[in-house]
Amino acid sequence: MNAALMPAPRQPIRELPDELISQIAAGEVVERPASVVRELVDNALDAGALEVSLKLVGGGIRSIVVEDDGFGIASAELPLALRRHATSKIKTLNDLENVATMGFRGEALAAISSIAEVSISSRTADAAHAQRLDARSGELTPAARGVGTTVEVRELFFSTPARRKFLKTEATELAHCVEAVRRHALTRPDVGFAIWHEGKLVQQWRKASLTQRLHDVLGADFNAQSREVALDVGAMQITGRAGAPEFARSRADQQYVYVNGRYVRDKLIAHGVRSAYEDVLHGGRQPTYILFIAIAPERVDVNVHPTKIEVRFRESREVHQAVRKAVEAGLAIPLAGSNSPWAKLDSSPGADFAPSALPGAPTVFGSTAFTYGGSASVPARPFNPRFGSASQAHLGLQQASVLYAREEPASWIAARQAASAASALSAPGAPYPSDTPWPLGKAIAQIAGIYVLAENAQGLVIVDMHAAHERVVYERLKNSLAANSIDSQTLLIPATFAATALEVSTAESHADTLRTLGLDVSALTATVLAVRSQPAALVGGDVVELVRSVLAELTQWGASRVVERAQDQILSTMACHGAVRANRQLTRDEMNALLRDMERTDRADQCNHGRPTWRQVTVKELDAMFWRGR
Repeated sequence: MNAALMPAPRQPIRELPDELISQIAAGEVVERPASVVRELVDNALDAGALEVSLKLVGGGIRSIVVEDDGFGIASAELPLALRRHATSKIKTLNDLENVATMGFRGEALAAISSIAEVSISSRTADAAHAQRLDARSGELTPAARGVGTTVEVRELFFSTPARRKFLKTEATELAHCVEAVRRHALTRPDVGFAIWHEGKLVQQWRKASLTQRLHDVLGADFNAQSREVALDVGAMQITGRAGAPEFARSRADQQYVYVNGRYVRDKLIAHGVRSAYEDVLHGGRQPTYILFIAIAPERVDVNVHPTKIEVRFRESREVHQAVRKAVEAGLAIPLAGSNSPWAKLDSSPGADFAPSALPGAPTVFGSTAFTYGGSASVPARPFNPRFGSASQAHLGLQQASVLYAREEPASWIAARQAASAASALSAPGAPYPSDTPWPLGKAIAQIAGIYVLAENAQGLVIVDMHAAHERVVYERLKNSLAANSIDSQTLLIPATFAATALEVSTAESHADTLRTLGLDVSALTATVLAVRSQPAALVGGDVVELVRSVLAELTQWGASRVVERAQDQILSTMACHGAVRANRQLTRDEMNALLRDMERTDRADQCNHGRPTWRQVTVKELDAMFWRGR
């Protein structure tokens, strides 16, 4: 028998020595120099520091020094600071359940001192001078420094050389240390931070407003390329900024989430944000965002992991939904209509542009009939390209738009009449006055049957007409059909597949939800499911894979979110097939109607697949192309 597989001889149960306990704890708390930096800066901020300085040597491997101007530590308490589970942050279980400080476990300094040479110098406001404590010897000596604390950590992992071998290059470890401070700097603009390496200033962020701090830390373009996020749902407030989809990155290196001021990495929140970007991001692009979540301390558990970078929410689904809705709301108004006085008008009533309803063109719904709100299906009216006035052009009045023959809700009519009465409009015969602030301008030409060219105050606008119309139709479908179930098509031969017990249970408990999605799924045996119908719009796809994915999401997220996501996917497919196709020649009025619809449509900057729908070329950029002014 292989000696490696033979059971080890039984050892007696015994207590581990304190030093070994600390080193085991250090394996959880201290992964690299950046872990030490994070813990020490946490302590500095808890001590009320307004200026924090970090000095590194060898990327933090050889030396880490953190200085602050906080309250300081009384000389009698200095030896306690290095003991395991000794802390000033909590005293009772109630304190632990309502933690409001960055640190609270009392493990960090003890863990660090077990694998490195540590000394602490500190002075309180009422002390005549500072005291310095050497962690190895326990010797306490007088020292010179102002009010505050200095922690020195030298030769990290000197007592555990095997761990030191896993560290990366000094440059890599330095980058991680800078990132650790950057995370603190983003949530504490009232505190100044400075980072030194080998005696040279690497990074500095002075005390500033949050807007200025975001500018300083994330770059000059972040504020301009992001949208404000704000949502208040009683016990939880979500604020911050979400990057516009067109400025997404290839890496997830600008994604910051803070819960009660603490930087966290949470899959639940990340999924909520990602779901808000679902139909506006292209491919594997990563959004940029910074979110601050303020929640009652008793509704979140921060005592999940020694690093304190993970949290657990009491109502996780509520947090997920709130994050998604907050980011969705921030992304809803597109850049195309952000400055338009009509940007927030509902684009679904009086839809201006519908070349899909032109003779010979495919309709949005795959036929010439549309069922709305349970009313009878009626033929769609043909597109009317005539615009008698500017009001008809940009407000989508009945004479200037293709209207589906249905009774419009009174709220739509009232909103349109109010907008019409509030606008000072030009007389008939001048539908596009030069002083009208159209964000996307007025159409001037069509190129290659694909792009619409328009002129606005900034210069030239180029619009991908299929992508733009696809978004307009998609949003109109979502608004109109949100309450209706999805049409299904019965399968001639049911599709069967082997299912787990959880999948069978989910299919039985969510049978009504599945039928709403156009799926008829039932159990043939205890381990086999049969699919008898699928969404009519997705005929030809892998129905088994579709059912498996829907069941998985029903298990994780519940019925309401899955219905919404599946319906959006189906409507996206319908919109793609119903949008105006390339090589269709549009009239000038049709092109202008499309531009006005874009200005009133949520998320009009991207199509359903995340591709951009329009681009701005400024006069300055045109001048540069032709060397004007040189």
